[in-house]
Amino acid sequence: MVDPYTRECLALEVDTSMGSRRVTRVLEAIIAERGTPQAIRSDNGPEFTSRHFLAWCLERKIEAVHIEPGKPVQNAHVESLHGKLRDECLNPSWFANLFEARRKIAAWRKEYNEERPHSSLGYRTPAEFARQMAALRSPTAPCAPPFAPVPQAQTAPSGESSVV
Repeated sequence: MVDPYTRECLALEVDTSMGSRRVTRVLEAIIAERGTPQAIRSDNGPEFTSRHFLAWCLERKIEAVHIEPGKPVQNAHVESLHGKLRDECLNPSWFANLFEARRKIAAWRKEYNEERPHSSLGYRTPAEFARQMAALRSPTAPCAPPFAPVPQAQTAPSGESSVV
């Protein structure tokens, strides 16, 4: 699960299979921490097209946006994360069991969110960027000074040109 604005990897579940009820439990935990999103963009996997998942979205007034089959570029942030995860963690690792896989992948997620700066975020980490954006949205955030009045343009007397 990736936040497309902050680039944070919000969840990275590791298991032998992932049903829609498991997906909605993970999403409930994210919503409890971050609030309800307007939409969730996903592929057309059975966990995202099931009646359970679609009903869950309807109950919470979350738009379920499914990418077109065969068009992973429509979910580019997730595909980018998957590519990095595959290249940096999954391909070079050998997991003896599910516990070890969860531990290594959780460590990779922490490094991705908290230690790796992203050029698209002004070379800040996703966690740092998210903290800064949350502070700006806070009701106790300092307000910007009011705008100064806009000076009125002077009109030239008729017959004179003010263009130089």
